[in-house]
Amino acid sequence: MTYPIIRRIAAVSAFTLIVSSLLAQDPGAKSKSSSAIQKITGKPFRILSNGQRITVQSDKDITRIIVWTASGNRFVEQSNIETSTYNFTVPTKEKYVFIMLELKGGGRYTEKIGVQ
Repeated sequence: MTYPIIRRIAAVSAFTLIVSSLLAQDPGAKSKSSSAIQKITGKPFRILSNGQRITVQSDKDITRIIVWTASGNRFVEQSNIETSTYNFTVPTKEKYVFIMLELKGGGRYTEKIGVQ
C-alpha cells in the first residue's frame, strides 16, 4: 500500500522540479534579438523572376554564380563575372532552383527560388 503513495509523491515532486526550472529561465533582452535578426536578413542582392527568366541584381559586383536544380543538376556555373547584374533562363521544368552567389569582398549567399 505504501508503494503507490511513494510513486505519486515522486511523480508530483519530479513534475514540480521540471516546471520550476522552466519558469526560472531568463527570456533575454528582446531588443538584442530583433536587431540580430535584422542584421541576418539584410541581403545585398535581389532576385527577380519572370517565368523561366531569372535576374540577379546586387549592390556589389558578383564574382561567382552557381545555379542548380532541386534534383542536383548544375546548369549555370560562372566565375569572374565582375558585374552587378546577371540574367539566366531555367532550361528545365523544375519548380525550384538553388542559387549560390559570391560577391566582391568575400560574401557568399545561397537562396532557394521558386520557378513557374
